Amino acid sequence: MTSACEKIVIVGGGIGGLAAALSLLKRGLDVEVYEQAPELKEVGAGIQISSNGTRVLYALGLEDPLKRVQVLPSRRVIRHWSTGETWNWFDLGATTAQRYGTPHVMLHRGDLHSLLADAVRAQKPDAVKLGRRCATISTDGDHAEVRFEDGESVRAAYVIGADGIHSKVRAGLFGADRPEFTGCVAWRGLVPMEKLPPHLQTMLGTNWLGPHGHVLHYPVRRGEIMNFISFVERDDWQVESWVTQGTRDELANDFRGWHPDVHEIISRIETPYKWALMVRGPMPRWSQGRVTLLGDACHPTLPFLGQGGVMAVEDGYVVAACLDKYFDDPATAFTRYEEIRRDRTATVVRKSHENRRSAFSPALANPGAVAAEVAREWQQERVRERMEWLYAHDATAVVV
Repeated sequence: MTSACEKIVIVGGGIGGLAAALSLLKRGLDVEVYEQAPELKEVGAGIQISSNGTRVLYALGLEDPLKRVQVLPSRRVIRHWSTGETWNWFDLGATTAQRYGTPHVMLHRGDLHSLLADAVRAQKPDAVKLGRRCATISTDGDHAEVRFEDGESVRAAYVIGADGIHSKVRAGLFGADRPEFTGCVAWRGLVPMEKLPPHLQTMLGTNWLGPHGHVLHYPVRRGEIMNFISFVERDDWQVESWVTQGTRDELANDFRGWHPDVHEIISRIETPYKWALMVRGPMPRWSQGRVTLLGDACHPTLPFLGQGGVMAVEDGYVVAACLDKYFDDPATAFTRYEEIRRDRTATVVRKSHENRRSAFSPALANPGAVAAEVAREWQQERVRERMEWLYAHDATAVVV
């Protein structure tokens, strides 16, 4: 049995929390993960893991499990919102793997979550505790303590808050946040690939550009499912929840006048979900005493760069490395963690917000201006130059 003074507790059993747990267990540190849900699962949605993320997952021994569930798309394309005109945007597949060493993959979030959970349990079968909702958090000189809503509590050497955008750990340490509505609503849904017309059953990512909206769809789960996500400018819905159901009619109305292919997909989504996109200012620090945060708990990111989940995975790997090296020195461990991660994650948050402008460019309403807009903002070489800093980063090689 490991004593409380040697144990690390993670609050939140999502992708970031499990990535951190696996990173710590691989280093020989003892971990317990406390998840509020009664069962361990992720929402039904897609997630893209770019090369900087697969680099970490491969380092954690997940290359073969990923191959069983991933899609390796050949490229991403751009389509015009009303005409359907198509441009090749970004080569993926072997090109990306050769350039960065690991591939860009497309996944069902539940599949990624499951393989992380399986890997954690392979290291420690009883690592994950379910149905434990965090109520309060405290930190003392030689330990931290989490108290749960059922009255139980757990003490540990360290606590990591990986409990997402509505983090109880963050609120307990730093008070309530003040999110600002962006004026955008997002939609998500899944469609069995076999239900789509043959010309839409493609193994590539497709971005539809429009003046007041944006649609993205790509294959997941070995190509068996098409993941749909869209964004639209509207100000009448400000609920920030991934589990609020909408209707196909409401979703279709938000994209009235868009190309028939977009509506083909929408008409086959069994249950569409909607949520309001909020932004939060950067936190000056993430840690207090023996408690720190990772992922959306400290740097929630708009989905216009495809990096929210990847940043949580990188965080998990780096915080594990810092705790491993400086286990007896909490101030140094968390100072190094924040020094390594703060600027990178802040840049991702800022650029994700900036990308909304190009995704919703007013110029896209004018058919004659679309080609020039694509050439200026979406041309492959330009995108590669803008993204090199992101995809080439190696979180497994940083000096802690």
